[in-house]
Amino acid sequence: MVDGAYGKDPRGTEETNPVVTVLERICAEVAPRREGRVSGFIPELAEADPNAFGLAAVSAHGRCYSAGEDEAAFTVQSISKPFVYAMALEERGLDDVHTHVGAEPSGEPFNAISLDEQGRPENPMINAGAIVTTSLIRGEESRSRFERIRAVLSSFAGRHLSMDEDSYRSEAETGHRNRALGHLSMAGGVLEGSVEEAVLDYFRQCALNVTVVDLAVMASTLASGGVNPVTGERVVSRRTARHTLSVMTSCGMYDRAGEWALRVGIPAKSGVSGGILAAAPGAFGVGVFSPPLDHAGNSVRGVAALERLSENYDLHMLRIPSEPPSPVHSMTRAGGTLDVHLRGDIDFLAAEQVVSRLAEAVDDARVTSVTVELERVSGLSQAARSLLTAELDDLDGAGVEASMSDPSTVGEADEG
Repeated sequence: MVDGAYGKDPRGTEETNPVVTVLERICAEVAPRREGRVSGFIPELAEADPNAFGLAAVSAHGRCYSAGEDEAAFTVQSISKPFVYAMALEERGLDDVHTHVGAEPSGEPFNAISLDEQGRPENPMINAGAIVTTSLIRGEESRSRFERIRAVLSSFAGRHLSMDEDSYRSEAETGHRNRALGHLSMAGGVLEGSVEEAVLDYFRQCALNVTVVDLAVMASTLASGGVNPVTGERVVSRRTARHTLSVMTSCGMYDRAGEWALRVGIPAKSGVSGGILAAAPGAFGVGVFSPPLDHAGNSVRGVAALERLSENYDLHMLRIPSEPPSPVHSMTRAGGTLDVHLRGDIDFLAAEQVVSRLAEAVDDARVTSVTVELERVSGLSQAARSLLTAELDDLDGAGVEASMSDPSTVGEADEG
């Protein structure tokens, strides 16, 4: 199990942690699988150990758990794509980025020539789209474009990421198809700057070294709305994290995206080195590494491990709760005064529940005043504020004295 910079087992080293036990059990179940082949797309990757297998998970509270070869380094490859896409969104905004690249699943292999009717690559998760996205990132006087990309991916991972020079050199010498994709995008008017510079920086970002723990931290940063749960650093905005997870959901697993959504249902991104990163919003980030790939370019053991994790522990993003959680912590009445204490994140749907409960409660003519308390509320969205304020104004107009504790003391919840 991982230790050190990412935090220790919360129950100490003398007792087996149940989360680690879960990961170890999944590793034991999946490790015997022998399907798939180690990638030959990049000569350097062909040297990978086909038996290597590691699995890690990081909670939204920054607790890290791992099993198998959790310290084995490998190149991030295409798993870099969603993070560079997030950089572009932060710098240029959604509309500008998507004048250059689409957001639709291609239904084709990751290195296919896949352009839409506007001449854009179909999405930023295939090679053509990722090269365009990299071209949109601007360098600075003090740092090159690649150094900026490395710095942001390092912030997602919570530590400095080094580049594997041999892997970079191998791809730079043989990546002619990616150069062709860059030139096609240039001909379509969507790639900015020099094709060769964009392609070389794309090769460099793909050659950054990571471990499964790094992938899990990076995934958890997206799952936590753009805040690295280990370091506490905000890396991207909540909105950017949501946009990135959206594209990962539909496009992250190449031409197996539909099957993935059906069987696993966690936004994910794979890479030809054998890594998979999966981000369960508000819950966990997961990293897997096993080099043998299926025909779509996804890790065979990685896919199997995440299928088990999602199925056995109910991590599918479309899971349906048996009963919607109540935003009302308590509702007490003394004489004609009604005190309502709310809890948790209050978004529009939660506020609608509160408004309905208030309407039912004040039907009793003996209620003369209502107070809504927010001391247990962790987040309050703008839509929820508006809805609650409107309801309290309506109560005032109906002759019921209505108030709410100061909402400025509560952070803003995400509307999701």
